[in-house]
Amino acid sequence: MPVAAQVLRHATERPHQLALCGPGGSLTYAQLWERVSTRRLGDKGLVAISLADPVEQLVTVLAADLAGATPLLCEADQFARVTAAVPVSLHVESALPEAPDPAPSPCEGPDDLAWACLTSGSTGRPRAVVRTRHSWTGSFPYLSELAGIGPDDVVLVPGPLVSSLYGFAAVHALAAGATAIVPGRWSPGTLTVQLRRASVVHLVPHRLPAVLAVVEEVGGPLRTAVVGGAALPDRSRAMAAKAGVRVVSYYGATEMSFVAVDADGSGLRPFPQVEIEVRRGEVWARSPWMAKGYLAGAAGPLTTDAEGWTSVGDLAEPYRPGEVLRLRGRGDGAIQTGGATVVPEDVEAVLRDVRGVTDLVVIGSPHPQLGSVVTAVVEGSPSRSALETAAREGLDPAQRPRRWYAMGALPRTPTGKPARALVAARLADDDPAISRLV
Repeated sequence: MPVAAQVLRHATERPHQLALCGPGGSLTYAQLWERVSTRRLGDKGLVAISLADPVEQLVTVLAADLAGATPLLCEADQFARVTAAVPVSLHVESALPEAPDPAPSPCEGPDDLAWACLTSGSTGRPRAVVRTRHSWTGSFPYLSELAGIGPDDVVLVPGPLVSSLYGFAAVHALAAGATAIVPGRWSPGTLTVQLRRASVVHLVPHRLPAVLAVVEEVGGPLRTAVVGGAALPDRSRAMAAKAGVRVVSYYGATEMSFVAVDADGSGLRPFPQVEIEVRRGEVWARSPWMAKGYLAGAAGPLTTDAEGWTSVGDLAEPYRPGEVLRLRGRGDGAIQTGGATVVPEDVEAVLRDVRGVTDLVVIGSPHPQLGSVVTAVVEGSPSRSALETAAREGLDPAQRPRRWYAMGALPRTPTGKPARALVAARLADDDPAISRLV
């Protein structure tokens, strides 16, 4: 069912329920439907949306959904780069004009190419992924059940909606009839006010400690944190348990949507209707939630075989059905050093628990004899001796970083993940913001 049709149902049944709260104001479901149903696109192709206000972004996304068009959210400064090779039918840079004629009936085709999202992975190079309506919205009821999200919830979505993680979270909240708080970006200054109302939050792992610190300090109704985008450290789940917040973490990708979920801390297991295999160390999955592919035939890690199994090159330990899926990291980031293959996430998982580490990335730096050497770029204020001790105790010799650097703030992708390739490029360019860790 189109999300616009579900918004219409909520507007009919609960017209005064708050639907959206953004930096510029709020809309009830009745007001949201009125805005959506009176906006006209005039086109049913790919609609690139680069509006600044997150509420207006969602109004336009729903108007596109209502009209049977394919919305693609992108930042204004991304438009030329992202869509250079993409056949965009319409570029929306300002609020859509109102139309006096009645709204069209919501398009019902589950196989319509109804959603497009950006993915950048750890490289920072965005690609546009297109998917059918059902591949996105069909998973909504399962997420609602796993996270316990319903119409009485207030869902905080504290990041840019151009990110598929946050965009999905906001649209899911509207489909569920909940209230979505959409600041449009991470905003520490308003986090306390937001968490006084929010019962659910969607976020990436490195943001969870800040949320939990506010909950411990001021309290609030927050009961569930839905966390995706990267591996969740054990200490973060322990902090959440102490604060009385249940964590639902998941593994997936923009191209594959949900693959596995950990709803109780016991480990990742297949998301509903997902089959998983690990072939030669790579994760393959088959489910109704897979994307169709990249727009305009762009290159990317998505691979599909003749039987519908899909992979983006992520690595995992050997897996059998019924077991916990143990991820190792992205295959395209592996470091070849002296004949050994090192997965950066294996190293990061050990070093991230060192006191004073806020976050870090592990990359390969060129070496004339070894090909590459393992290099750690650390955000935070840990001591090098503590890092080296952790490396000796928890890592094999080939995995231990040979070079250590510090950075005040790691650059990040729109989803909040460290932009690994950008860090590597800055290090190679002798960026003064990166210094030797002594």
